[in-house]
Amino acid sequence: MDIRDVEVVAPNFKRRLSGVTSTIIQVVPEQRTAGTRVATIGPGLPASLPSISLSQIPDLLKPPRDKPFRIWHARRNTEMLAGLFLRNILRAPLKLVFTSAAQRRHTRYTRWLIRQMDAVVTTSSRSAAFLKVPHTIIPHGIDLEAFHPPSDEERDWSRTELPGKYGIGCFGRVRHQKGTDLYVSALIDLLPKYPDWTGLVFGRVTSDNRGFCDELQEKVDAAGLHERILFMGEVPDVKPWMRRVSLCVAPSRNEGFGLTPLEAMASETAVAASDAGAYCDIVDEGETGFIVPAGDQAALARTIETYLADPELAAAHAKAGHRRVHQNFALRREAEGLAKVYEALWAQS
Repeated sequence: MDIRDVEVVAPNFKRRLSGVTSTIIQVVPEQRTAGTRVATIGPGLPASLPSISLSQIPDLLKPPRDKPFRIWHARRNTEMLAGLFLRNILRAPLKLVFTSAAQRRHTRYTRWLIRQMDAVVTTSSRSAAFLKVPHTIIPHGIDLEAFHPPSDEERDWSRTELPGKYGIGCFGRVRHQKGTDLYVSALIDLLPKYPDWTGLVFGRVTSDNRGFCDELQEKVDAAGLHERILFMGEVPDVKPWMRRVSLCVAPSRNEGFGLTPLEAMASETAVAASDAGAYCDIVDEGETGFIVPAGDQAALARTIETYLADPELAAAHAKAGHRRVHQNFALRREAEGLAKVYEALWAQS
């Protein structure tokens, strides 16, 4: 891109895919559509995103074509630090924005970095509770074209050639933090009583979590449920599976934000989630799904069983969830919220 046209820089200083990276990949194109001249910088991003190269960093020492300064929108400590170096040491005409999704007390170092920002955004009410500076809550949104209700064929479980009549899905990396073990243990207890349901686990297993996954598989095999609880791995496109299952379980012990319930609701699928991340803000308790205490396997099993015993309730919550996402969590709303933060900074100049 012509650096003179870039008004907002979204750095991504992590090569490996993460929740933050996923957020950038989704929201930047929507910001561009909404009129924000934003470009990314850093590794690990698709070539389709508008970007500037490291060799163009010296050009950040001059303001953009139509604004008195650029905005550097950081989402990690390293990115805040880079912005501070550019602004305070190299005297680049920048204002710094930071998005915080953390749901814990920040370290002293992070708190210091946050105090140096010109504006702070947070993604949920729980994340906001850990901030000691003025901030704006802007929840993440979902691409409602990519995630949409199923066709009749997609909701026809028999086409999967898997057992039963209905599917349950757990989506995300297979690891202790994500609560995959809580989900699997709950299904081991429940599925013998509900032969119409089959449980699926989707997600990458990193080398350091291979033992964790193998132990779960051993428990499934010991229970004689190897055909009813299936580890699907990292599939090329998870979106069709979001539409095929009737229930999405998000059992995380902790999260930053957590997009899975939003993706499921947009796909017209009911949700059972822990109270980690932004799940309490996303799920309308008893209307679009249910929330259980994080780490509470018994509560998770009871909630899942509510749906297993009443598939019609799952269908009703799925439709209500779809409406809620469209009303409150469209990706366009996130892009518009960020634009207001940027405009407020430019208006102060």
